[in-house]
Amino acid sequence: MLQQETKPTAALQSLAEELQSHILNFLPYRDILRCTSVCKALRQTYISCSELQYIVELGGQQLLPVPRTFDNINRTSISKRLQLLRDDAHAWFNFDIHSFETISIPVHNKMWVVNGHLCLWERHEDSTTIFPILPKPSQYTIERDRSPMSLRSDPNAYGFDVLMDPAQNLIAVAYATVDDHFQWDDERIYIDLGTLDKGGIHPQAVGRTLFRSELPGIQSGDRTSTDLGKLKLKCFGRHIALWHSLQITCEYLDERLWELQIWDWQHSTISRSVLSATINPACEEAIDFCFLGNDRLLIFSDDMKLYLIEDTSKAPQLLACFLLPVSLTRIQCITSMDDISHSSRPQILAQQTMWTSDPEHQLLSVITFSPSLIFIISTRIFFDLDLFEGMLEAIPWTNWGPLNVRVFQTPSRRNIAVGGNRVLLAFPADDTTGIWHYPQKYRLHVMDFSPLAVERRQGLGRVVKEPSTVEITESRTGESFKLAETLTLTTSLPYVEVMLDLDKTFGYRGFERMWIDRDRIYFYHGSNQLEVVEITPRAAAAAKSITSSS
Repeated sequence: MLQQETKPTAALQSLAEELQSHILNFLPYRDILRCTSVCKALRQTYISCSELQYIVELGGQQLLPVPRTFDNINRTSISKRLQLLRDDAHAWFNFDIHSFETISIPVHNKMWVVNGHLCLWERHEDSTTIFPILPKPSQYTIERDRSPMSLRSDPNAYGFDVLMDPAQNLIAVAYATVDDHFQWDDERIYIDLGTLDKGGIHPQAVGRTLFRSELPGIQSGDRTSTDLGKLKLKCFGRHIALWHSLQITCEYLDERLWELQIWDWQHSTISRSVLSATINPACEEAIDFCFLGNDRLLIFSDDMKLYLIEDTSKAPQLLACFLLPVSLTRIQCITSMDDISHSSRPQILAQQTMWTSDPEHQLLSVITFSPSLIFIISTRIFFDLDLFEGMLEAIPWTNWGPLNVRVFQTPSRRNIAVGGNRVLLAFPADDTTGIWHYPQKYRLHVMDFSPLAVERRQGLGRVVKEPSTVEITESRTGESFKLAETLTLTTSLPYVEVMLDLDKTFGYRGFERMWIDRDRIYFYHGSNQLEVVEITPRAAAAAKSITSSS
């Protein structure tokens, strides 16, 4: 029996090194490492093969290669790509936080950073602005200053929300048509689509306007909406989702609901993919949602419900329900906005990168209020449901949370940014507090949750594998008095942490918002200034040289 088990290994070892490398090339990166750890010959093959090392480096950093469709990528050797990838990873643990450039920001109500662009929406002036932030050579960019009014079918409509997606050259406007008394209801809410750069109908959109469907079980003519409440508009790839709360009054119903509808905007202007549920008005802020890749949606309320959204002609399919360890009154979901994985035009954006984040292996940050906590969640659990076989209806926190999450206490919701498998988080520098009892000074920490960061970069940061515990106090109402219950949350998702320059601290208003992408950090300080810190100057210089030579 033992001889039979060793024959395949001997046969593999007898092959030429090129053939060994070719065979190993078909394996996942973890299997490649396993093979090289038990066999000296295969270990030598791995050491002498840049392509195998590149596969391991991509997998260990939980990245995907961008398709080789352009000369500037094809002409870059595997060994050069491997070195650039390693340089990028190391640079995140050794950069100068004092070295930054500043750009001015126009007046706005809403702002966000995506794909190297700054997106602004000024509701009162009904205007949108998008422009590249310190564009790199040969980078595909969009620059536009316009009114979203031109997109709408009704020029007198009231705009609720705007999203801009430079990766898809897409702008979407959620609005409501109004009557002669400037009144509207939920039946008159629409979403209009257009292109960011030139305006007009998006060439990949099936039509200009997306139309909402009726709520399940409630006929359109039987209901009135007295208050539209909150509204959120989000997009990922071919899916657009609109969430809003409303008051439903009809013959047999008078309650507050939330409704979420999803469109495949490239194939249909009408969708039957609708979810709805009752809502406690006091906890209206405790609901949020986010896309996970191209076919999954996660909704946060009293728990986390995971849905499959492959077919928008029917309601989303519930895949699993993940129970939360605490009750929440407010919640905010922060995801990594990757510009390649969900782009409808990867051939244009791929000119600037050779790899992109794997949507199945990223980080999701959930910020809660009362208690004030930050949950850093690995998205892998939402794609490997076999781990929870037999309990998909309601997965207890103890079965999914401790090994796949890190929980931190924080006094501020502004002090976090997520990108791929990295987190930028600000912790209080000391115990000194100021007005409203907030810490006066914060210090920035970079955390890398990718497997290779934990396994190989001990010299560049503090490896955290041991569990950490957070204690919180929850108030629960008894029959005649309030009860205070202390909960203990212990989590152990591994990561590598580097505390940035000890001389650099931020005040409470020092960072109204932060964003990170592949090679930059963006700080908005609540004024008209945006600070930009470059993380990978060597990789950027190399990429520029490659582009010039092409």
